Amino acid sequence: MDKILEVKDLHVSFAEERKSLFEKKKRIEVLKGLDFHINEGEIVGLVGESGCGKSTLAKSILGLVKPTQGEIIISSKEHPQMVFQDPKASLNPAKTVRFILEEPLRNLTDMSPEERFEKAAEMIEKVGLSKEYLDRYPDELSGGQRQRISIAASLMMDPKLLIADEPVSALDVTVQAQVLELLKELHKSLNLAIIFISHDLRVVYQLCDRVMVMKNGLIVEQNTRDEIYRNPKHEYTKSLLKSAGIGL
Repeated sequence: MDKILEVKDLHVSFAEERKSLFEKKKRIEVLKGLDFHINEGEIVGLVGESGCGKSTLAKSILGLVKPTQGEIIISSKEHPQMVFQDPKASLNPAKTVRFILEEPLRNLTDMSPEERFEKAAEMIEKVGLSKEYLDRYPDELSGGQRQRISIAASLMMDPKLLIADEPVSALDVTVQAQVLELLKELHKSLNLAIIFISHDLRVVYQLCDRVMVMKNGLIVEQNTRDEIYRNPKHEYTKSLLKSAGIGL
């Protein structure tokens, strides 16, 4: 199976704010030498408590944060896309769904207006909504519908790698299940690789093939889903599972 992403010895550090003008700036290391890969078409869960570096890792892969050391190797011509936790905050309330979906095509392709509309209509149906939603505004949609639009927007440029950062945590349980099922369907139909960031170990178990466990800027354990859940090696992994009431 081909690798779509490879991360080698990744370090990211930020300058800490000075408390006085004469104080020397200190650097805080957020990611401390990460090594992992993502294969084409697999779903990998990234778990760990808040502040462990999950979001910084996602931003590094997207090119929004520059590594201080190491390499991020993405297969040629691939541009990873992101689905955020809060779809209401990530969708422009002043624009229609059609405008939002077509925007990357307007900026990055030479597609005609007719071709852009056709692509938007095709994508909105792929995420389980009808074409009539193209003329609506985000505030006219439910939370689950907004997240479906966010997913559709992330797929408009046909990426093969999607980073989903807590994509169902703001939704109620019933809608969570529907969005998870949608991600499974898209993963299969589009051969989509997904890095699924979550603090909810039960949700990760439902969706992921492999799991990486992060603590204090390090990946302390990574393995198949079943090995992580049934035979965890690291004490931190064991504590996370215990806190979630899973196994052990």
